[in-house]
Amino acid sequence: MSEQHDFPLEIVTPSGVIFTGRVHHVMVPGADGYFGVLANHAPLTAVLQTGKLTVDTAAGEKVFAISGGFIEVTPERVALLSETAEPENSIDIPRAEEALKRAQERLAAGEADLDVDRSRLALARALNRMRIASHE
Repeated sequence: MSEQHDFPLEIVTPSGVIFTGRVHHVMVPGADGYFGVLANHAPLTAVLQTGKLTVDTAAGEKVFAISGGFIEVTPERVALLSETAEPENSIDIPRAEEALKRAQERLAAGEADLDVDRSRLALARALNRMRIASHE
């Protein structure tokens, strides 16, 4: 059986550090699709999209709902910077449902001063949170 290597991961949002620790594997929603990072991965910087972030640690799997951002992989560590990163077990489902409803109503109303891109991003974030909270 092969030895599993780990590496330091830090997940940071504007509100602070969400996670820091040693991990075996990270699966991230890249702009061009999901990709994984293992120890000794080639250095890279990539854009992330809204989606499910899966982190494999010695203590088990951790799942986060993230809303885009960047990942930087270096030989020393992996840093993930996102506007939001919410652990699946702390997602407030009623709040996510309300955000989804508001975004849908805004888009349906189609008001002249509506920021369509912002409303679509809010809709995508709410749908992502709902999907992750329901373990889909």
